[in-house]
Amino acid sequence: MNLFFLLVYFIIITAVIEIYVVLFRLTGLNIKVSRFQVISLMTGTGFTTEESELILGHPIRRKLATFLILFGAFSLAVIISTISNFLSDDLRMQHIFYITGGVVLVFAVLKLACIQTLLSRLFHREMKQHVELGDMPIRDVFLTDKKDYLLNLHIYTDSLLVYKTVNQLFNDHERLEFVLLFIKRGQLKIRGNIYNEKIHEGDQLLLYGNKEIITKLFHHDIKIMEKKLENQHRTAVTGG
Repeated sequence: MNLFFLLVYFIIITAVIEIYVVLFRLTGLNIKVSRFQVISLMTGTGFTTEESELILGHPIRRKLATFLILFGAFSLAVIISTISNFLSDDLRMQHIFYITGGVVLVFAVLKLACIQTLLSRLFHREMKQHVELGDMPIRDVFLTDKKDYLLNLHIYTDSLLVYKTVNQLFNDHERLEFVLLFIKRGQLKIRGNIYNEKIHEGDQLLLYGNKEIITKLFHHDIKIMEKKLENQHRTAVTGG
C-alpha cells in the first residue's frame, strides 16, 4: 500500500511541476528554463545558476516560486515518512484519489489555449499595474529585441576615447542607434552633458542601442577591453 501511495504521490508532484511550467511560461519564460527552474525550486537543488535571476528578478515568478519551495519541502517530508512506513493508519486512499484528481484537473484546465491566453493577459496586466521598473530584470526592460544591446565599456590608456568626447568622435551621434546612459568615474556617475564630457582612463561607459552599431563604432575599444580583461583573468588564475 505504501508503494502504491508513493506512486500516486509522484503523479501529484509531476502534475504540479507541469502546472508551474505552464504558469512560468505564461510569464514569458522559456519552457526549458521553466521546467529546470521548477524542479530546482521544488527539490532545493540546482537553483544557483545564472538563470535563477530570471525568477528572482520577476515579482510574479517570485510569488509562484514561493509555493514551489514550500510544496517541495512538504513533499520531501511526505516521501520520507512514507518510505519509513510512518504514515498514519487513518489515511484513506479515497482522499488521495481526490487530491490526485484535483491536481490533474487543474493541469488539464491550464493546457486549454483559452485559459492560457486569459492568464497570460492577466499576468501582463498585473505587471503593468503593480510592478516597478526597478524590480524587473535588465533583459525585460532593455533587451526586448534581438538587436538591443547593453554594453559596459571599460576605458584603458590605449583606447581611442581617452581625452576625447563622444561628440568629437561621432558628430552625428544623434542619428545613430545608440545612447550613452552615463559615465562611471570611480564612485561618481556623470549623467549631465555626457556627450561633451572628456573621457578618462578608468572610466566606464554604459551604452545602449543597436548591437551592430555599437560593436562597429566601438570595435577598437571593445577589443582592448576584452584583451585586458582576459589578461587579468589569466593573471588571477596563475597567481602572478
